[in-house]
Amino acid sequence: MEFFCYHRDRPGSLPLREELLEAHWSYMDGYEKELIARGPTFAADGETPTGSVHIVDLPDPAAARAFAFDEPNYQAGAYRDVLLRRWRNLLGRTMWDFPGGRTDGNRYLVLGLGTGEATDLAVPHDRDELVAYGPLLSDDGATWVGTAVLLRAPDPDTARAVLTVDRYADVEVHDWEFGGRR
Repeated sequence: MEFFCYHRDRPGSLPLREELLEAHWSYMDGYEKELIARGPTFAADGETPTGSVHIVDLPDPAAARAFAFDEPNYQAGAYRDVLLRRWRNLLGRTMWDFPGGRTDGNRYLVLGLGTGEATDLAVPHDRDELVAYGPLLSDDGATWVGTAVLLRAPDPDTARAVLTVDRYADVEVHDWEFGGRR
């Protein structure tokens, strides 16, 4: 089962995150084979971390909750909240298979949160710009609750346009970059 996990930073937590960086990476290294994508999000200044994205393939919801809530930054209080949802990998690849590489261009996390009839279930035509793409689902996997996308785009407005914006209650766009040691 695939899960989307977004830990959002607590204001002022940067010193704690810096202190725990090696513990965080070591923790994530233990999930190397299960990770589909990972990396930090940033404030408009492009430097201040605002959160941490992890898309992971785990056996069940209990394992996903353990992954999210045993994470060292979460345990130390660096995060203000966690969005943890079932997710479906419509690209069938990991971020390490992304044809655009790790560093070229601007990268974004786009989160569309919604209810009702599912939307954006088909992969957009320009899949070579997509790092990860898939629906957010209820815990049982039966109900669509949004869409999560990691992509390369020239700017936030272009990134937002990957979704049918008027079909969502809210669409968030965050600067994002590849994470981890690889």
